[in-house]
Amino acid sequence: MKKIWNGWLKESVFMYCVIYTIATLVNSVLYLINGTYSDPNGNWHEIDRALIVLIGVLAYKMATKLPIKNTLVRMIVTYIPTMSLTFFYIWLTGFREPLASSAYQDIFINYTGLFLIISVIAIVLEKGKSKKLKGR
Repeated sequence: MKKIWNGWLKESVFMYCVIYTIATLVNSVLYLINGTYSDPNGNWHEIDRALIVLIGVLAYKMATKLPIKNTLVRMIVTYIPTMSLTFFYIWLTGFREPLASSAYQDIFINYTGLFLIISVIAIVLEKGKSKKLKGR
């Protein structure tokens, strides 16, 4: 178990906690700025955020651990199932409460935007690493 914890689980748990905390703080600050002093969606909103962040961490781990050398192909192979999983989760929430008319569009824009930003950063870092290795 210690090998698993030190291998990939510790990094994943830390990343999950940081992202979830930042997302919660940003959401809370935005609510307060707009004069809303309690979350109108309650605890379900927290569970939704937690599961979406978990899917995002899963995507990151897939993108970094899949044994595919071509970065673009690896990102596409990661994006398609994780975006599908996100859409599936949004669909499931429709059984609990009515979805906003823009629910799928909103999650697509937010997830894809963040995925692209992280992918560009990963590609830049990967290129920088390969240049450093070639220079040695």
